[in-house]
Amino acid sequence: MDGALHLRGTGLPDEQPVELWIHDGVVTFEPVADAHTVTNSGWILPGLVDAHCHVGIKYNGGHEDTAGAIAQAETERDVGALLLRDAGSPIDTRFIDDLEDLPKIIRAGRHIATPKRYIPGLAVDLEDPAQLPEAVAQQAMLGDGWVKLVGDWIDRSVGDLRPLWEDDILRDSIAAAHRHGARVTAHVFGEDALPGLIAAGIDCIEHGTGLTDETIEMMVDGGVALVPTLINIETFPAIADSAAKYPVYARHMRDLHAKVADTVGRAHDAGVPIYAGTDAGGSIVHGRIADEVAALVKVGLSPTDALGAACWDARTWLGRQGIEAGAPADLIVYEHDPRTGPDVLSAPDAVILRGRLVTARGSIG
Repeated sequence: MDGALHLRGTGLPDEQPVELWIHDGVVTFEPVADAHTVTNSGWILPGLVDAHCHVGIKYNGGHEDTAGAIAQAETERDVGALLLRDAGSPIDTRFIDDLEDLPKIIRAGRHIATPKRYIPGLAVDLEDPAQLPEAVAQQAMLGDGWVKLVGDWIDRSVGDLRPLWEDDILRDSIAAAHRHGARVTAHVFGEDALPGLIAAGIDCIEHGTGLTDETIEMMVDGGVALVPTLINIETFPAIADSAAKYPVYARHMRDLHAKVADTVGRAHDAGVPIYAGTDAGGSIVHGRIADEVAALVKVGLSPTDALGAACWDARTWLGRQGIEAGAPADLIVYEHDPRTGPDVLSAPDAVILRGRLVTARGSIG
């Protein structure tokens, strides 16, 4: 629906009444004549954020084509995820920026790894690790303010997780990204890669199942964020089952899985900023941000904080506006409190994207 819109209801996290209008695609708190009222009593939120997903990677592997990437973005939109932090994609998805009914994407370019140390076909593989600073600078220019490293992966020569990069190369590489105005994040499952990455000035850790008290303290001191992708960690036992040739690695993956609730809970209690990401693309289907929010509640975040990790707090972290005057009108509306569980959170009653009412159901709209 085009034209001005009007919304009245309850906002979060403060649970205070909110009334706003949407005109020319942005939020205003000044009344707009002849605006269509979307809701008089709903819960009104900024669009949800999936802070770790992959638009352009097929479910169970491979590169998506244009139609497939659009379908993935549509799936996210329909569950209310209107801002996606793409943590590495093998295809250029910038054409999605021109489609007004699809979520906005913050891209990290392509993963950076070394040969045979990541999923085939997804990463930029560097034959010489000394090339990392140059590769990081290139991806910083290609992305939207983020660069994604593969911090560790199975090394079949030792049969277990092992870091990909030496500490001095990491320091130079992260400094190169920062000079280009980009932040750096890294895929890390195990323990050994974390001290070097954090000491080198990394901005975020993805997964973080190998965090210890020492590296949690380092993250707090450095202001390093964590995106734990808890619903992806649920796949670790299956990964271990498929790795019978590498029994040490298989045991390690099962151990990381068994401890993840305690690990992420300790990080949260210590004050590590935590944001919600599903790792959709590959082994996780798109559209599961509500399940990730529920998983964060299970490891110790309050329902409000867990939702904030996929909404207002995540938007602030990523430098995107929420519900404020002049902000892009990317909003979702619920008839019932979205903190009550994934069944409610995954089914917004109205989705407003770039100021247009894209979907509405029930008494909304």
